[in-house]
Amino acid sequence: MGRDHYKTLGVDRNASAEEIKRAYRRLTKQYHPDRNPNDPTAERKFKEVQQAYEVVGDKDKRAEYDQFGEAGVGQWDTDPRGQRVYTWGGSQIPFDDLQDLFGAFGGGASVFEDVVNRAGGRSRPRRKARSEPEPGRDIERTVNLSFEQVVTGTTVEIDIPGDGASRRGRQTLDVRIPPGVEDGQRIRIKSKGSPGANGGPPGDLFLVCSVRPHPFFRREGLDLHLDVPVSIPDAVLGAKVEVPTLAGPVTLTIPPGTAGGSKLRLGGKGIRDASGNTGDQIVILRVVPPKTLTDEQRRLFEQLAATMHENPRKGLKW
Repeated sequence: MGRDHYKTLGVDRNASAEEIKRAYRRLTKQYHPDRNPNDPTAERKFKEVQQAYEVVGDKDKRAEYDQFGEAGVGQWDTDPRGQRVYTWGGSQIPFDDLQDLFGAFGGGASVFEDVVNRAGGRSRPRRKARSEPEPGRDIERTVNLSFEQVVTGTTVEIDIPGDGASRRGRQTLDVRIPPGVEDGQRIRIKSKGSPGANGGPPGDLFLVCSVRPHPFFRREGLDLHLDVPVSIPDAVLGAKVEVPTLAGPVTLTIPPGTAGGSKLRLGGKGIRDASGNTGDQIVILRVVPPKTLTDEQRRLFEQLAATMHENPRKGLKW
């Protein structure tokens, strides 16, 4: 099996896709290089989390990983007859034959490599000759994005340095970042990694998005959350206040008798992703009492308090 991707993400093997995604987001933020500069342990764990999510975060790869272990991930294909086959050391083994062999050895991912080795007629994988094609290395780059760039999408320039002293394969790419990406999200650009050797295919380029926080918006999925301070008269009597949105300021109506912490929803005012899905803006009202009072204001508040006998703590079982 090699590394246990579920253990890396800290989730159970039966975890839902949403649970896996939440664990991935939490760990990428925890170990992100921008938050752990010059920390090789955090950098290693960050890469392990990315590799784990690349497998178990994908429905098809996760199914192959659960059945055959890491050696079985990404090796499936379809032959010209439409039959599912597994590619191993240059040979293709029909899926039905592999299943029979797999069952004959008692099943379990721990014997998967032994099974495919025997199916290929050898006791262990053959070492590649020097003249055989070698795939290129994958490359990972962190892309720093502002909150505004995430909202609209943007194009970034990525420098691929190439290999060796000759800098073979060096290139500069203009990569389109779609709107709605999240902090820690990885974007894969196929065949834009390091070049292969002896005619082998190039590796892939992975961009890791690092999004700077907004000064007052907080993002949760596609929704935006915004704290709006209101005065006691605003909350008691109701009011109309101007609040910012991504599309510009709008007037928000506060109903009379609104409690502090109440949430008002502005539909369709959140983040819009590349698929056209749009979140909402959630306004959280924070009632702010006056810090200082004039003598007249204090007298009026005392008169008001003398007329009000409602106990907001009544019924609480403290």
